[in-house]
Amino acid sequence: MSVTVIDNAVYVAGRRAASPPTLARTAAALSEHGGFAWVGLYRPEAVQLNILAAEFDLHPLAVEDALLGHQRAKLERYGDTRFLVLRPARYLDESETVEFGEVELFVGKNFVIAIRQAESPDLAAVRERLEGTPDLLGRGPLGVLYAILDRVVDDYVPVIAGLQNDIDEIEAQLFSGDRAVTRRIYDLSGEVMEIQRAVRPLVGMIETLRGELETEYGDDPGALELRRSFRDVLDHVIGVVQLADEFRQTLQNALTVHATLVAQQQNETSLAQSEQTKRISSWAAIIFAPSLITGIYGMNFAHMPELESPWGYPLALVGMLAFAGALFAVFRSRNWL
Repeated sequence: MSVTVIDNAVYVAGRRAASPPTLARTAAALSEHGGFAWVGLYRPEAVQLNILAAEFDLHPLAVEDALLGHQRAKLERYGDTRFLVLRPARYLDESETVEFGEVELFVGKNFVIAIRQAESPDLAAVRERLEGTPDLLGRGPLGVLYAILDRVVDDYVPVIAGLQNDIDEIEAQLFSGDRAVTRRIYDLSGEVMEIQRAVRPLVGMIETLRGELETEYGDDPGALELRRSFRDVLDHVIGVVQLADEFRQTLQNALTVHATLVAQQQNETSLAQSEQTKRISSWAAIIFAPSLITGIYGMNFAHMPELESPWGYPLALVGMLAFAGALFAVFRSRNWL
């Protein structure tokens, strides 16, 4: 069996009844034992998925979506087969970033095909959990669907905790004068928006599943229990959606505050520069007065007033000092100096 096939089993009454050696033998084993088949794949090749498509009559459009990947979270129905795309996530402490994965699920009346496109979530752990609780596994493909949804939503909890910690750090960083905070706010806002795109569709998807359970199975005890289980997952999803909305609003507020602080700093800088300009201009005007008088008497004309007067030099000095002193007094009164 290829390494892309993680596990392939047929379950009857919550117990593993067969483990077909190849994908092509899965339908035959299912026909022999009854129950339902659960195939787990990791980044399968087209030939493998086409084998399963032929065995379980999967719709070509859904198969194409599963092969292409990079799909939005959604729930579609093709006859008796449901096709779901989930966007799991995990928080990477080393880089303080969120890594998003993708899981495609084909859920029919007697089969589940789970395709994982990234390292998370650990669907092998989901299978192990279900095999340890035969009552839940005995509910069939919808029981498996619930368990996978529950795991994906549970994995959002540490992501939300990591984002909350990042936002707390940003709030402290805002007033530190670190200009790198702008980039961090933008990056974090992008991750929060991606979380919203991954989680928000789950609300409608789970409500649809609960409605279909009620329509198809009515008051059947097993279906009622599954509806309660889906309701529990839905409550957790709504909680994540609300927190993501709050995070996005907080980041928008942080960006606004940061812009205000930057503008304030720029204004303070402009005011400081203006004060310096006024001081320089004031001293330039004060120095200009003596320079004007000395410049005039330095033109070396023969006929100029007071050149022969013994009081000319003292009067020129007094005039320069008086002019400069008057300007100094005016500028000082206006707080320019």
